[in-house]
Formats: sequence, structure tokens, C-alpha cells
Amino acid sequence: MKIAMIASEVVPFAKTGGLADVAGALPIALEESGCEVIIIMPGYKCVSQAKLKITRVSKDISCAIVGKKIKVYFVENELYFNRDGLYMDKQGDYKDNLERFAFFCRKSLALLKEINFSADILHLHDWQSSLVSVYLKDLYAGQPFYSRMKSILTIHNIGYQGLFPGEDFPKLGLDKGLFDISGLEFYGRINLLKGGVIFSELINTVSPTYALEIQETKFGFGLEGLLKQRKNDLSGILNGLDYSIWGPATDKFIIRDFSQRNVEGKALNKEDLQKACSLPVANEIPVLGIVSRLAEQKGFDILTDSLDEICKTGAQLVILGTGNLKYHQILKKAAKKYPKAISLNLRFDDPLAHKIYAGSDVFLMPSSYEPCGLGQMIALCYGTIPLVFKTGGLADTINEDNGFVFSRYTKDELVKAVRRSLAAFKDKKKWASLMHNAMQCDFSWEASAKKYIRLYEKAKEK
Repeated sequence: MKIAMIASEVVPFAKTGGLADVAGALPIALEESGCEVIIIMPGYKCVSQAKLKITRVSKDISCAIVGKKIKVYFVENELYFNRDGLYMDKQGDYKDNLERFAFFCRKSLALLKEINFSADILHLHDWQSSLVSVYLKDLYAGQPFYSRMKSILTIHNIGYQGLFPGEDFPKLGLDKGLFDISGLEFYGRINLLKGGVIFSELINTVSPTYALEIQETKFGFGLEGLLKQRKNDLSGILNGLDYSIWGPATDKFIIRDFSQRNVEGKALNKEDLQKACSLPVANEIPVLGIVSRLAEQKGFDILTDSLDEICKTGAQLVILGTGNLKYHQILKKAAKKYPKAISLNLRFDDPLAHKIYAGSDVFLMPSSYEPCGLGQMIALCYGTIPLVFKTGGLADTINEDNGFVFSRYTKDELVKAVRRSLAAFKDKKKWASLMHNAMQCDFSWEASAKKYIRLYEKAKEK
């Protein structure tokens, strides 16, 4: 099967979030399963930092190789993509994002013909590539080369839909009849994600529970009605985890490797983490770790309200991340109040992230909604027990056998769950069982790739 993966960010070339991880890892797993895959992404300024050999294909297309022989094509445009940011700068979203990604989508389709890649499936990701399916059905309708191509849209986070002023619709070069309630119009504005949902053969999200949640008013961000209409074409497939990057047996950032069969090294990693964070060093003190964007969606509204009660339990809290300045200020104040209990690290620090996953006892992830989440999967493989709110991918991966789950999104329920985790930590037999179950979990991309191939087969039949 021939797959063209079309995405606005792809690891290792450009990344702002989980979309890039999926677009980078899934093609390699598909290649291992026998698919012929190419990737198409914008040729951003940062692409060269990946330090992979990049060759010139044509005036505005260059190419690199990942996996065994997956070609990654970079759509270049000096005006649109030679910038420091992918979607925004310090002033906010780029004003010309509509034109930037409309250009990218049209050029991606043209490129397929230029390189004679007759794809079975165009796998699109989020609003930035949603126009590919619209252009395929409108501008490219009737062209034999494109007639058998089917598109699948993966929604990574429905909160981001690509909304633009309605008066800009002519910039898309589409039939003006498509700007209505049954097309890309959304309360007088252009909605690119809506276009992808309407024109793609199938839609999927990054976890089964999230596929159900986005059909509800609370999580659908205005598209729940349309998604309900297409529920038979909507599914959820959990993202995989790249175990070549994450895993206590091979992690180059941690002080001592360990495994499910030999967990003794975890205690040394905990000691190393406590030292690195200038916290009292003692194995009997439970360490709660957080690696996260500091935002309300990630649970920092109820977490910051809970800090006094959590710190009074005697546990230590190690926090790594940046985000909303409101939470920066609240956390700074709390860290000053509880210097022996809170280590606050307001920065991006990959080595420290690895140390937190390896050295913590509990991994806090109380997100109010989480399409998939990777943090809980990473924590599991290090025997660090996740504590999560029951939503999206967190509900699909964590249960009482391998973690702690609370079902009502309140400060009091979070504190109760933390206390349950600390009581379990004191019970050595119970904790050993939790660690064993956690480290047995397997969220490799191989399993997810097989599910995607079945989805591709279904799309081909439509």
C-alpha cells in the first residue's frame, strides 16, 4: 500500500507538540509493516537542524531520508516558511497562516504528480493539512492521476481548528459555493478542520475515548454535531511510544539503567533526581513528578489549588515545564513557601525530563482533557506510577492495576487520589505489584500501525 503522510510538523525536523511525534514515528512503523511511505511537510527554517543529509529535488522541493528509505519532501517557500516559528511568533499567530497552509496543501498534491507517487491513501493531520482533502475533491476532481486517492484525517486536538475571517475565503481558490454551512463556513468564519472532516473518507483521533468525547458538546468545540453525523467514519487509535528514545534499560540521560527484572537501579535514579533538584535525599520520601506545559488544560487549575495540601503530606514535587505566566507566578510562590517539598524548573530540559520519569515514584497528569497523552505511557515504562484524570487517552491507558485514576475534575478528588497513591507507596508489596504491571505495558507503534493499515483498507473500499 502506498501512503503519503502530509503534516505540518514531523520529528526530527520540526516539533511543537505530539502531532510531530506521530508524523515521525508512524511512517517508520508502517514501513516495517510493508507499506511504501513518503512524508510531505513545509520546509521550515529549522529543518536543517536535524543534521540529516538534505538533497535538492527541484527549485522549491528538497528531500531527506528517514527509516530505511522513507523520503521526506520539504515544500519550500522563502516568504512563507523561512521563519523562526512554525505557526506563530511572540506577537501571536502569523497573520498569513491561511495562505501559508493553503499553499502547502496545494503544493503537496501537485508534488505527488511531479514525483509520480500514486498514493492509495493521503494521511492528513489537523487543520494545517485539512485542505488537501478539500482540494482533492474540488480542484483535482476529474484528474485521472488523483481519482483513486482516498484521504484520512487524524485530529490530534480538536481545540485547534484553523479559523480565519470569512472574507478571506477567495484566497483558497475554491468554488465560492463551498463557503456555506455544509462546507467550510463556521459562524461566518472559515474553518479548515471542518473542511477536512467533511471531505475526508475517514476521520480518526488519537485515542478511542477521545473519539467518543469529541462528539459531545463539552469536548467538540462546535464540531460535535458534524462528528456525530459521521460517527460511522470516526474512530480512535492510540498513539504509540518510541521505545528507542524512552526506556530505563537504554536511557543515556539517567545515572543507572534498570529494567522490570532488575528494578534496583530505580532507587539510585530517585536519589540522583533529588540531588539534581536540591531536595532532601531519602528513598522513603515519595516523589511526585510532572513534565508538562503549564496550562489549565493540563490540570494546573486544580493542581495549584491543591499545593498546600499536597506539600503537607510530606511528599516532594518536581515540576518541569513552561506555559501560562499565571501558573509560573503561583508555582514560584509555592516553591518559595515549600523549598524542601517543591522543585520548580521553568524551562525545557530534556535530560531532566528523563531523570524525572526515571526517578519519580508517581507521575501526575491531571489533565481536564487529553486526546492521547504520552507522558503517562513514558512513566509506565520507567515503573513510575501515573496519577490521571479519567479522560481521553488517559482513560484508555491507565486503570487501578497500573496507576491511580480520579473521575470528577475537582481539587478535592485530585487530593484524594494523591493520598491514595501515597498510602500505596508505603505498602511495599502493593507498590511492587503496581510497578510490575506498569512496566509490562506495551504501547509500541507496531500495534498502532496495524490498526492504521486496517483503517487505510477501509478507506480504500469507500
